[in-house]
Amino acid sequence: MEEEKVILVNENDEQIGTMPKMEAHEKALLHRAFSVFVFNDKNELMLQQRAAHKYHSPLLWTNTCCSHQRVGETNIEAGKRRLMEEMGFVVELEDTISFIYKAPFDNGLTEHEFDHVLIGYYNDVPKINPDEVASWKWMHLEAVKNDILEHPELYTEWFKIIFDKFYEHINISK
Repeated sequence: MEEEKVILVNENDEQIGTMPKMEAHEKALLHRAFSVFVFNDKNELMLQQRAAHKYHSPLLWTNTCCSHQRVGETNIEAGKRRLMEEMGFVVELEDTISFIYKAPFDNGLTEHEFDHVLIGYYNDVPKINPDEVASWKWMHLEAVKNDILEHPELYTEWFKIIFDKFYEHINISK
């Protein structure tokens, strides 16, 4: 099976090529990505705990799901695809904000992503894919914010970055 490719982009999110995912992470090249945040009607965020065998950030808590768009796939299509692959459900998603971040990992890989934040709503129990997800839970944003302050080592780097920079955008309780 051919390794999945990511879409290399410039600072304006314009595609400039493709590259195998691992190579892009080894070279820390800017590529397109998305992060899905799913809320329920109690204004709780669905978090997932990454599977133990993930090549980076295993067993860390993060947003509902995230991944990389494929060539020819919109942000929304990619978010829905990955939501089904990881969490076992699909909802309507809204493409809200985007930003660039760079997060190096202890294993020599670096996430350097032009990340699109997608928001959706769901009130049921996910059917998690154990190859991707170890566990899941609902948490109020204020509880997440406090837990990140008290236990930052339990969360993925990109989730902490998104949460810190864009809390006001993802906080839908206003």
